[in-house]
Amino acid sequence: MQSPDARMLLQTAVPTAAVGVIAVVVGAVLAGGKGAIGAAAGTAVVMLFMGIGLVVLQRTARSLPHLFQAMGLMLYTAQLLLLFMFMAAFKDTTLFHPKVFGGALVAATLVWVATQARAHMKAKILYVEPESSAQGKKPEAAGSAT
Repeated sequence: MQSPDARMLLQTAVPTAAVGVIAVVVGAVLAGGKGAIGAAAGTAVVMLFMGIGLVVLQRTARSLPHLFQAMGLMLYTAQLLLLFMFMAAFKDTTLFHPKVFGGALVAATLVWVATQARAHMKAKILYVEPESSAQGKKPEAAGSAT
């Protein structure tokens, strides 16, 4: 992982983890131990899904830049569908408090997306990769010489 990619991951993961800690405390106060477990599980699921998605998106941008936008849209749609599937699958669980799980899932997702958008806006990403020209050579004119 290159330095800008790691920086973007750090700028999104740290605030999401902080919201997760707050959600665990709120879950513990409101619903006891099962609430804390639900909030921790919801935050962990979001960080796992979104972190993997960010890595996949960065690799796609490097290897297939022409597919970057389409891949980003498809990836976010798939991530949101998977998160909804997790919420539906665990709505009747007795392992943790499902409402706290869902709340932490939604809160962590919103924070991840907002901080990722902010990190991307603040990143200085080149739109065009500058080509290195050979020393002493003039660029050739494009088009016909006649």
